Amino acid sequence: MRRLMYESQRALASPVRNPRMATVIGRLLGAAFLICFGTGLYSHFLQEPLDWMRFATRPEFLYQVTQGTHIVAGIACFPLLLAKLYIVFPELFAYPPVRGLVHFLERASIALFVGASLVQITIGLLNTYQWYPWPFPFRQVHFALGWVLIGLLVIHIGVKLPVITRYWSKSTSADDDHLVDAVSNDRSANAEAVRLWGPSRPGGVTGRVLDYIDATPRVAGGVSRRGFLTTVGVATTAVVALTAGQTFTPLNAVNLFGPRKKGVGQQGVPVNRTSEQALVADAAMAAGWTLTLAVAGTERSFTRSELLALPQTEVRLPIACVEGWSQMASWRGVRLRDLADLMDAAPDSSFRLISLEERGSFSKTQMGREYVRDPLTLVALELNGETLDLEHGYPARMIAPGRPGVLQTKWLSRIEAI
Repeated sequence: MRRLMYESQRALASPVRNPRMATVIGRLLGAAFLICFGTGLYSHFLQEPLDWMRFATRPEFLYQVTQGTHIVAGIACFPLLLAKLYIVFPELFAYPPVRGLVHFLERASIALFVGASLVQITIGLLNTYQWYPWPFPFRQVHFALGWVLIGLLVIHIGVKLPVITRYWSKSTSADDDHLVDAVSNDRSANAEAVRLWGPSRPGGVTGRVLDYIDATPRVAGGVSRRGFLTTVGVATTAVVALTAGQTFTPLNAVNLFGPRKKGVGQQGVPVNRTSEQALVADAAMAAGWTLTLAVAGTERSFTRSELLALPQTEVRLPIACVEGWSQMASWRGVRLRDLADLMDAAPDSSFRLISLEERGSFSKTQMGREYVRDPLTLVALELNGETLDLEHGYPARMIAPGRPGVLQTKWLSRIEAI
């Protein structure tokens, strides 16, 4: 068995399968995961804030950038994770497979980390297309997996810290480059490997390096390090560039794979949840629709005509959705703070927004006082110079700076001070 494992490692040896390359790709992948985790936390707590939390309303495109970055970093994880798996694949054939309890825990944590990573980025990608071929709730599982992944990442870094430290610096990289160049031409590089990494030991760093050295002439026609890094760089750039246009306007022309495209949809704005899905068409188009405001036990209802008769404000704000797409648009309507003042609402009041939609996770949402009092927050009645389309929330919807699209409640029916 030992001989078979050894021969398997020799057969899989490649100039790119070494600790230095694993460190280079690993730190890029780690950075992508940390960006995803940070921006994901921000999105989560915007949607489910703790009582003490307050959020910035400027710049007004803040969520557009953070969530767009979240999706872009998540997509970049695909080629980076596959590259890392390609590099460390021979480790599956290390002998003995388990060398003790600590080694078992190390291998188990890596297996969990790889499995959780693949699940996390896959369900995240499918969520951008609003396709859910699984029985569990996406948001809760995606959030929980994020914490699991960060925990496993910390464990992985802790376990591999000596190797990471060794191969992180430029000086170590120079040693690697010198050795690899020597290996390509001279088997006597075995001696230099021993000098650089110490005596060989089965399954240790030096053992793997010497296996690599012995096998290198047999794989001389394989992928070079430069070719490998170029391939990873091109693949990562491609998957990002061909989807990021759904958020970042300069790349809109090459948005081939993003589920939404800027300017495509009613009134030039994409639509996520339709009136048919929300089952609100009849109620929204009813002649007797009113928007009711409730503050401290006092209620007042406004027809659409009455809302239009109030002072109107026009603002430019993006719709920025959790799926990563966004679209800047012009909105016109009544400032929410003006409605709050009409009802003598306290300056520190938060509001509950209630939609005509009876079902759905966001048929009722909450808005903190920082948004209520922001001069850009509107009960919107028009979009891009036209009467608000039914698919965009007619007869009235909420629009506020820096909020996820799911919180920009459509088909408003009631606003309550809380």
